[in-house]
Amino acid sequence: MTKQIWGNLPVNDINQTIDFYNKLGFKVDENHFDGNHIASIAVGESKFVICFFPKAPFKVAINGEVADTTQGNEVIFTLSAESQAEVDEWAAKVKGIGGKVFAEPKAFQGMYGCGFADPDGHKFNVLFMG
Repeated sequence: MTKQIWGNLPVNDINQTIDFYNKLGFKVDENHFDGNHIASIAVGESKFVICFFPKAPFKVAINGEVADTTQGNEVIFTLSAESQAEVDEWAAKVKGIGGKVFAEPKAFQGMYGCGFADPDGHKFNVLFMG
């Protein structure tokens, strides 16, 4: 039986990725796997892991091409917030470190949230469902 699932994402510059997620407050775990540098973050109480790979080894792993995040996205990760103020704090923090907020904080469908993208265009939203 499967005990864990994690996400793997391709990045252009692993050091830029490490810097971005460190500045957001995540603890970045830097590892070496088969000579290729990767980094990962563990998110939330469940410790959902997102691994970041340079594009070359990622292409080998998927036996194909990497999606162009300037044209579209296949997945969006959702981060839970404890309050509307926390959603606002996330948006401000992302802007403060040069990240892109693609959806400003607002109320919708009984929730309050915002959306941001990392330097490689991988999207996240932050939602308060209070």
